Amino acid sequence: MRKVRASLRVGPELVIPPEELVLDTARSGGPGGQNVNKVESKVILRYDVRRSKILTEEQRALLVERLAGRLTKEGELVLHSSRFREQRRNADAARERMLEILQEALAPRVPRKETRVPRSAKRKRLNTKRSRSEVKRGRRRASEE
Repeated sequence: MRKVRASLRVGPELVIPPEELVLDTARSGGPGGQNVNKVESKVILRYDVRRSKILTEEQRALLVERLAGRLTKEGELVLHSSRFREQRRNADAARERMLEILQEALAPRVPRKETRVPRSAKRKRLNTKRSRSEVKRGRRRASEE
C-alpha cells in the first residue's frame, strides 16, 4: 500500500489531502493477455470516511448515510479499477470515480415540490372508467340486469 501523490479536489472548500487516500495495486483479470499474469495493473483506491480529518461532522454524517451500502465496516470507501492495461490510467480512472461518488453524495438534495392532480386529468380518468363500465355492462346477459 502506498499513499497517493496528488490531492483530490471534491469541491471549492473540500480538498482531500494525498495522505488520506491509499492506493494499492494487484494483478488484474482484465484485458492484457499474458501481461496480466506478471504486471500489477489493477488499482485499489481507499478513502477512510470515518477517520478523515478534513471533513466536517455534517459532511462525515452525510457521506456515512448516503454511502452506507458502499462503505466497509471500518468506514472505508474502496474502489477497484482494472479497465485499462496501464496502472497509471487505472489510478486516474479510480480517482475520477471517487471524485464523482463523493461529489454526488455531498450534493444538496432538492426537496420534491408537491403538485396537485389537474382537474382535467381527474375528469378524463373518471370518463374512461365510465366508458369501460358501459362496455362491460353491454356484455352482460339480459337476465342479469
